[in-house]
Amino acid sequence: MTDFFAGDIAQRYDESTGPYFDPAAIEAAVDFLLPLARGGALELAIGTGRIAVPLAQRGVHVAGIDLSPDMVAELRRKTEEIPVEIGDMTTTSVEGTFSLVYIVFNSIFNLRTQELQVACFENAAAHLAPGGVFVVELMVPEVQRLPRGDKFLLFDVSADHVGFDEFDLVTQGLTSNHYDPQKGTYSTFPGRYIWPAELDLMARLAGMELCERWADWDRSPFTAESTKHVSVWQKT
Repeated sequence: MTDFFAGDIAQRYDESTGPYFDPAAIEAAVDFLLPLARGGALELAIGTGRIAVPLAQRGVHVAGIDLSPDMVAELRRKTEEIPVEIGDMTTTSVEGTFSLVYIVFNSIFNLRTQELQVACFENAAAHLAPGGVFVVELMVPEVQRLPRGDKFLLFDVSADHVGFDEFDLVTQGLTSNHYDPQKGTYSTFPGRYIWPAELDLMARLAGMELCERWADWDRSPFTAESTKHVSVWQKT
């Protein structure tokens, strides 16, 4: 499995200024996760600890799994207190079980096949204590915005960022492209998009059932107009 977050990507990651890095958005995510994490939390694709570090600062025992040593090195600049296993989130295990396993910021898209995404759900369930929950934050694929025959969708144009997605409607491929005109840097992140109903089936295959789905961390209602969702499945 390829590490697309190595080198400069990891070093620049926390400099991002998008909505996911807004302190208010981070606080809302931590507020949502905190009551679910009384029995400890495991973050898949923990990265630089954008969510894990403030969650740990609120008194939660947090552990992590991440494929990228460079991203974890950035986390280590912030804290040595969060144990992290280097490896992919489909098979890597950590010691013990947790009341909460979570993956945020579309990171499950980084698994580029349906089989790998199902394996991620199975690995999450294996780390959950009975009654524990798996939380996923994920965009709703915006393929309805594509004119017939098109595959590129521009989603951001600003002084320091141009972002566009490339869709493959046959394989559910989604490649996110990012260009910084000020720094002259370009990065691309290939993945596979997933529909909410498909996620629910993956959860059932892993022995979990949907218990909540919201449009955001603030528990606003999920509707046909929602552009993302925060979903919670419970281990049965």
